[in-house]
Amino acid sequence: MNAELGFGLILVGLLCSVAGAFAGFAAGRTGSEEGWRWTRRLALGFSVAMLLANGVMEYALLTHDFSLKYVAQVGSLASPTYITIVSLWSSLEGSILFWGAVLAIYVIGALVANGTRNTDSMPYAVASWMVVAAFFCFLMAGPANPFWPGPDPVPSDGPGPNALLQNHYLMIVHPPTLYLGYVGMTIPFGLAVAALMRGTLGPGQLALLRTSLLVPWGFLTVGIVLGGWWAYEVLGWGGYWAWDPVENASLLPWLTATAALHAAMLPGRRGTMKGWTTTLVLATFLLTLLGTFMTRSGVFNSVHAFSQSDIGPTFLVFIAICLVWSIVLLALRVDRIEGEGRVTAAIGRESSFLLNNLLFVALTFTVLLGTVFPLLAEAIKGVKVSVGEPYFNRMAVPMGVAILFLMGVGPALPWGQPSAERVRTALIPPVVAAVVTVGVGTLFGVRTPWPVASLFGAGFAGWVTLAALLDIARSGTASRQLRRIGGYVIHGGIIVMIVAIAMSSAFRADEEIRLKTGETVEFAGYSLHYDGPDKVVEPHRQSLVARVSATKDGETVELRPALVSYPSMQQPIGSPDVHSTLTHDLYLSLMQQDPATSTAGIHAFHNPLVIWLWIGCGIAALGTLLTLTPAPRASPAVAPATETAAPAAT
Repeated sequence: MNAELGFGLILVGLLCSVAGAFAGFAAGRTGSEEGWRWTRRLALGFSVAMLLANGVMEYALLTHDFSLKYVAQVGSLASPTYITIVSLWSSLEGSILFWGAVLAIYVIGALVANGTRNTDSMPYAVASWMVVAAFFCFLMAGPANPFWPGPDPVPSDGPGPNALLQNHYLMIVHPPTLYLGYVGMTIPFGLAVAALMRGTLGPGQLALLRTSLLVPWGFLTVGIVLGGWWAYEVLGWGGYWAWDPVENASLLPWLTATAALHAAMLPGRRGTMKGWTTTLVLATFLLTLLGTFMTRSGVFNSVHAFSQSDIGPTFLVFIAICLVWSIVLLALRVDRIEGEGRVTAAIGRESSFLLNNLLFVALTFTVLLGTVFPLLAEAIKGVKVSVGEPYFNRMAVPMGVAILFLMGVGPALPWGQPSAERVRTALIPPVVAAVVTVGVGTLFGVRTPWPVASLFGAGFAGWVTLAALLDIARSGTASRQLRRIGGYVIHGGIIVMIVAIAMSSAFRADEEIRLKTGETVEFAGYSLHYDGPDKVVEPHRQSLVARVSATKDGETVELRPALVSYPSMQQPIGSPDVHSTLTHDLYLSLMQQDPATSTAGIHAFHNPLVIWLWIGCGIAALGTLLTLTPAPRASPAVAPATETAAPAAT
């Protein structure tokens, strides 16, 4: 029953999305009101079908309907209920089905947010969304069918989802958050296509485009950091980012989306960069498709990727179609939407935004090249090439530091063509703050070049950000400038994150320790006492635990690193334990345990300031929420001041 109902809903979604695409393009071309109404109805029909199909799958998982192949692959009677629920996105077919549900939510939200506005361009936008929807429905109806009947006879139990997905609570929130970022980029993509096809990008369209980009950008930011946090808490190697291909796949669209958000400020202000903004939006969507291909085709070897699948060639064809369509649209129509303004000042806010964008694009290309080059080398020459962390650090870190510096330069400089005196007045205080920040860092032992450069950039941008927030607070107009405040808060969060990354990467200390029960060893100012082994048995797993007491400055904390065994895995996986403070993390990873000799092999890490990476992400998320607050309705008396106070950050 579940198989037939679920597959039927997918077919309904496919039918609605295909019909909606045709209806939308026809309505956009003819201006038919009736065609536009049918486009909306069909888009809503797709959305309802996808949400119901996901509901059917969740019901099948919760009732352990092992007659479905997907449930037989990822379900287990021993799995806790919350693990059973998140099993929806634990494997390829379910993740594609979940993708459809997220797209359905975005489509409904975008239609509601737009209301009755932009009737000349919205049919094209909805048609573009329906093309993407039709592709994913086609995958679900064919090579990635989640409702395929299972084995005969029907098994009485299943292995449960991938053990790594069961080993930490972050897997409950990390994949959905990342999906909300990835899938959400479909909405601004459709709006950019609509702007190009209509040949217009007016203020209302631009505002909707920027908001529709900001929402998934916020989710993608949080999703990336949650992924790093999951890797940090689960994989046991003491770090949170290793330039893994799938990690890079999520970073690439974030970079271009960030550039697009900055570029989108200039059309309204100066009448420039409309074409560049739409280009970045199209590129962001294409990079989300590439990232999806990388995680779900099985061509990349990664702990984050799914196993080998049959959807790779189909995905490549769709990426090629979207790429060609985007290039053709830009070539034929971009000149129609570009404003008459231009960037004329060599030093000013506009030029700094332009340089900021160029650096983001250069960084995107650098990461993309390092990620796909091994695959291309193997495909073309049959040679296995490894592009690892040294390449990315050597190439990406300088550009990242430059972007951090420009994060302060742009908001510090005024619009237009400022005088030399005004430039000096704007830049001298943050330069002084940057020098002081470097001096303080030097007192604490920061000597290596790139951490020093990071502190300089952070001090500069941090001063500009705080000064701007204080100016708004003193003006008494904070309640009318929440969106501008949000932009600066995002900058503050990013600055905190970059400093945490620089310091934790440069000053991490680690040591492999072997302890017998009752032994104590000194590490990074801590006395680590091994209290002995323990064993924890749960319905779905068993854990061999090392009980360690860590004492520093008279305070003792208990840590419990473990080796966890799941029925579906031959080898146990590590489950580190982390004691976090505002200054450092004590991170213990159990490598081996020998009950016969009562010894444990532990890899201990001392990682400074890591907690500020997670705090900085929370600050950036708060800023994103502030930027999404509705713009106040200004009275005529305050309208000029409101215009002057347009967002200067993000």
